[in-house]
Amino acid sequence: METSKNRNDCYPTEELELAAIAISLNVRLRSSNMPLHKQERALRCARSFLDSAPNHRPNSSDLARNRELKIIVLQNVTRLCHTKSMVTVNGQFPGPRIIAREGDNLLVKVVNNVQNNISIHWHGIRQLQTGWADGTAYITQCPIQNGQSYVYNYTIVGQRGTLWWHAHISWLRSTVYGPIIILPKLGVPYPFVKPYKEVPILFGEWFNVDTEAVINQALQTGGGPNVSDAYTINGLPGPLYNCSPEDTFMLKVNPGKTYLLRIINADLNDELFFSIANHTLTVVEVDAVYVKPFNTETIIISPGQTTNVLLQTKSQSPNATFLMAARPYPANFNLVDPVERNTVGVPSGGWVAIRFLADNPGIWFMHCHMEVHTSWGMKMGWVVLDGKLPNQKLLPPPSDLPMC
Repeated sequence: METSKNRNDCYPTEELELAAIAISLNVRLRSSNMPLHKQERALRCARSFLDSAPNHRPNSSDLARNRELKIIVLQNVTRLCHTKSMVTVNGQFPGPRIIAREGDNLLVKVVNNVQNNISIHWHGIRQLQTGWADGTAYITQCPIQNGQSYVYNYTIVGQRGTLWWHAHISWLRSTVYGPIIILPKLGVPYPFVKPYKEVPILFGEWFNVDTEAVINQALQTGGGPNVSDAYTINGLPGPLYNCSPEDTFMLKVNPGKTYLLRIINADLNDELFFSIANHTLTVVEVDAVYVKPFNTETIIISPGQTTNVLLQTKSQSPNATFLMAARPYPANFNLVDPVERNTVGVPSGGWVAIRFLADNPGIWFMHCHMEVHTSWGMKMGWVVLDGKLPNQKLLPPPSDLPMC
C-alpha cells in the first residue's frame, strides 16, 4: 500500500456509477438533472475508479446492472514464470466485477466456449423463489455444456454489501470467480462513514499446473491434493514469490482518507489472516450483512466468506509504503456474539450451531467450502417444500435450463 499526496474529490455517488457505465459503454454521459461541473467530476472520478482494478479493462459486461454477458473461454495466463491455459470469464483473471443495487434484477447470460462443463454460483445471494439460478451443478441445474448457454435470472432482495460469484463444479473456481458489489438503494446511505474510495480485495491461489489434474490425482490416490504454488491478491502473487516483483497488487492511497476494502476469500482450501502493517481495520459488514463496527489489527476470513473493512490511512506518512498480507497460520477463534453468515469457519476439534429459516422452497446445497473436503464428500442438500402462500412456492424452471 502506498500513500500519495495527490488530491482527489472522488467518492462513491450515483453520478460516479452513471459515469462509469457511460465510459464502459463508450457513450456520452446524459443526465438532465446533473450540472455540467458534476458531469465532469463524475467522469474524472469514474475513470480513476475503473483504472484502479489491476489487469482489467472494464467493458459493458462489467458494470451494467441489468444485463451481464459472461463468456467462458480459455486464456493463457502467466504467473511465477509459468504460463498455462486456464478457464476464465471474458479472458480475465480474476473475472469481472458485477455492480448492482439492492432490489436490482440481474440477467446474466453465461456462454460456455470450453470443453469443461460449467455452472456459476452467486455466492450468498438468497435466490428467493429463484432456486433455478443458484448455479450449483447437479443440485439445482445440470452444468452448461460446451457450446451451450444459460441465463441466470434473479433479484437481489434485502441484501447490500459484498458477495461474489464463482464456478461451482469440480475445482474450476480456482480461476473462475469475481466480486458482486451490492450498493444500497438510491438515497440510502451506508450506516458508517462515507468512504473516500472503495476497493475490491480478492484472495486466491495460483497453481502452476491444472487444478483439475490436482484433484483428479488426489481422488485416485486417496491422499491429500498438492498445495498451490502461491497465494494471490487480486490475481497477483506479490514480491515474496519468485518471478513476481511486477506481479504485485499495489493500492495507492491518499493520506488521512477512509477507504472501504471489500475483501473476498476465493481461496480453495485455506483460512487466511489479513492485515496491513501499522494500520487498524474497522469491520463494518460480513457476507452482505452490516455488523456492529469493531476495530482489529488482523481479520480471519475463511474460503467463501466476505468482509468489508474501513481503512483510515495515516495523515503524517506521505510517500510511505506499508505491506499488506494474507497468510495462513494457527490462531484462536472468537465464538462470542456471532454474526449472520452464509459461510462459517469451524476450528479443528470445534463445533458450530447453524440456525436458518426455511422460507425459500427449493434444493439448497450445504457443503464445506474447502474444496478438498467437498471433493471427499462433505456435502448434502436441504429440500425445502412449497408453502401455502404464492410467495412460498418454487417457480417453474426456465425454458433454457441446461440438460444433462
